[in-house]
Amino acid sequence: MAYEAGPTGFDLARALWAAGIRREGLAPSRLQRPAGERVKTDARDALHLAKLLRLDEFTAVRVPSPAEEAARDLVPTREDVRGDLMRARHRVSKLLLRQGLVWSGGVTWRPAHHAWLGAQRFDDVAQQAAATDRAFESVRRTQ
Repeated sequence: MAYEAGPTGFDLARALWAAGIRREGLAPSRLQRPAGERVKTDARDALHLAKLLRLDEFTAVRVPSPAEEAARDLVPTREDVRGDLMRARHRVSKLLLRQGLVWSGGVTWRPAHHAWLGAQRFDDVAQQAAATDRAFESVRRTQ
């Protein structure tokens, strides 16, 4: 059996392996598509994979263990979370700057800065709502 490796491909490969079925995963980037085939269809892809499998003309993808897959997922997930935190901190800083509130007590995003953030009050109801929103609160709690 041949399949195009994708987000669920490794689980499929492990299930097939456990059932004793020969399986070959192919990286989508390694599949040579005939010129003019711009539209991807499941039927056309299945036929193409079957031909490649029959002719033995492809390079199979190594299926990582669940632990290896988890480790590979960790890095981009952590980078995404760090980027989200950075953008949230930037938005909070700009909200405060527009109000003329500037932290001058040393390093930002540490306990003293978090306490200062929690003490800020705004006259405008919408701005106060933004400052007490969960996103604002979560940025203040991070260390």
